Amino acid sequence: MTLVERRVLVSPDRGVVGGFWQRHEDTAHGYLFLAPFLAVYAVFLIFPLLKGVWISLHDWNLMAVAFNPDAKEYVGLENFRFLWGRDMIWGLEQLWDLRAVILIATLILWYLVWRGAVTYRAAAWTSVAAVFLFVALGFHPDEGGRWFDRRFWPIVGNTFVFMGLTVPGVVAVGLALAIALNRPTRMMAAFRTVFFLSHVLSVAVVTLMWSFIFNPRQGIIAHITRMFGGEPVVWLTDQYLAMPSIVIATIWWSVGFAMVIFLAGLQAIPEERYEAAKLDGAGSWALFRHITIPGLRRPLVLVIVLQTIAHFQVFGQSALMTQGGPNDVTQVLVRYIYQTGFRDSELGSAAALSLFLFAVMLVFALVQLRLSRSEAE
Repeated sequence: MTLVERRVLVSPDRGVVGGFWQRHEDTAHGYLFLAPFLAVYAVFLIFPLLKGVWISLHDWNLMAVAFNPDAKEYVGLENFRFLWGRDMIWGLEQLWDLRAVILIATLILWYLVWRGAVTYRAAAWTSVAAVFLFVALGFHPDEGGRWFDRRFWPIVGNTFVFMGLTVPGVVAVGLALAIALNRPTRMMAAFRTVFFLSHVLSVAVVTLMWSFIFNPRQGIIAHITRMFGGEPVVWLTDQYLAMPSIVIATIWWSVGFAMVIFLAGLQAIPEERYEAAKLDGAGSWALFRHITIPGLRRPLVLVIVLQTIAHFQVFGQSALMTQGGPNDVTQVLVRYIYQTGFRDSELGSAAALSLFLFAVMLVFALVQLRLSRSEAE
């Protein structure tokens, strides 16, 4: 006799309420088990998000409101004026180098679709985002016009430049290390451990190490340069070298995670595929193109999306190595939000900037979800 039959025998007529409970008892028990998590999620995530939206609609000075809760003033969307400007025009020559990279990357993506390495749906969604970014980068103020926040869009550009340099570097170096260390020997296992150790260090330790390495007087690079009769380079205060410097430090810090993911993907590829291809006369490049890359499709998507999300939120490298300088060339969005809220006490503007960051992160998360579903299909 089943549990339902026993319940019917014990209580043959429960009425409308009893019948409803009997039909939905498992669902109710499930929600009861979820209730503690949902309560914590609502208190620590949903409520702060809604509170941030509320603060962004006010002229909210942190110090003034701390002493007088009535000091805030409702201003509507005034704090969001950094998103648009006055007398804006669109031009093809604006940021042409970065937009050319976007165009070339999109063409490469569709070439991969033609080769069958990427699904059509994933390429379509990525192309839509690329077109939006291509068009958005073309807007700039006309003569006499200006951005309402003259620092905001250049800082967003700095953040995208940092992300655009770091993510391909992490993927390329991580993949190269994974291929080189994918051998079942004790020495390779030791090297894998050594290369992964950088990932467990904190951002403070990493930035301190690389600040010393880039030091023009006592750094390792400076000593090597002097040995060969050269003049040491001032890395972190040079307008053109400051951003590459923090990119190098970040790649060194992040490459261990990518290497481990790629190693797991490489070891999941059956060895028989390589042996069969070698019997057919395939060389190393053919093996890499037709077996390794297709076999690493899902790890590649995972690493690219996770690294994109992580590095768009960069803060410590800019704050600790260059302090956003020189001339704001390494100033990034999260550090700008921090300075707006806690240095300038403009909490309303900082909340609006944070919502912009949240919107960008949401787009990245939706892209990851779409790509994951496409790979599952």
